[in-house]
Amino acid sequence: MKENIEKISLKSQLLQRAYRIWYWYVNRADKNGDLLFMNYGYHDKDQDISMDEKNHTDRFSIQLYHHLATSAELKNKDIVEIGCGRGGGLSYIAENFSPATAKGVDLDRQAVEFCNTHYNMVGLGFTQGDAQNLNLENNSCDVVINVESSHRYPNMPAFLGEVKRILRPDGYFLFTDFRHDYAFEDMKNDLDKCGMSIKKGKFINQEVVAALDLDDDRRRDLINKLTPRVLHKTAQNFAGTIGSPTYKQILSRKYLYFSYVLQNK
Repeated sequence: MKENIEKISLKSQLLQRAYRIWYWYVNRADKNGDLLFMNYGYHDKDQDISMDEKNHTDRFSIQLYHHLATSAELKNKDIVEIGCGRGGGLSYIAENFSPATAKGVDLDRQAVEFCNTHYNMVGLGFTQGDAQNLNLENNSCDVVINVESSHRYPNMPAFLGEVKRILRPDGYFLFTDFRHDYAFEDMKNDLDKCGMSIKKGKFINQEVVAALDLDDDRRRDLINKLTPRVLHKTAQNFAGTIGSPTYKQILSRKYLYFSYVLQNK
């Protein structure tokens, strides 16, 4: 039993290192803003979301943000996205849901610099910070958003404690990500004990796989454009292209992909 736990821990550490290297590479390679979203996307065949031409290319990644953003009232609210990446999701929310302010926080300095250069909108800004030790005031926002980022955090309870701390009373935490099937219950226990109430939760593997299927050509084109051939296989796995190990794990539910809405007490 102990040996199995140690193997899982080592595998997790190697995965975290691989993610850091990959995000570092993307921020170095994509200077023109071709890649504004790094999530696996969402597609519900029964939900038709109107989207302008500017956003159409990133439709499936945007739909994951839309899925979360429609779970709480965002108009005239102070929004914080933790793990904002290259800012595409928060920019979409700022443009389409009329929050009072929208602040993105990310650990990667290059990503934050890219966002502050690329986006120019009143009330939208980005800052570097650690999800487990945020440099934000207590009770300073109404909604916290976290999209496909928490699986890289070494200390999930610390992160959830920070979310609760910065949220105002009755504020919302909109959360979507994935976990290995064997790790999901531990994550769910962390949610149950975090001091916020779970209002809604569901598995969305089907919707994520549908998005990956429909978005496959675009993802492969981006890989061909931004990475040398020697990195294509690795990039395809990170991007979840059809047939990659990541795609197969989401399809088979070895990765459980979920979305939750929590409310602060």
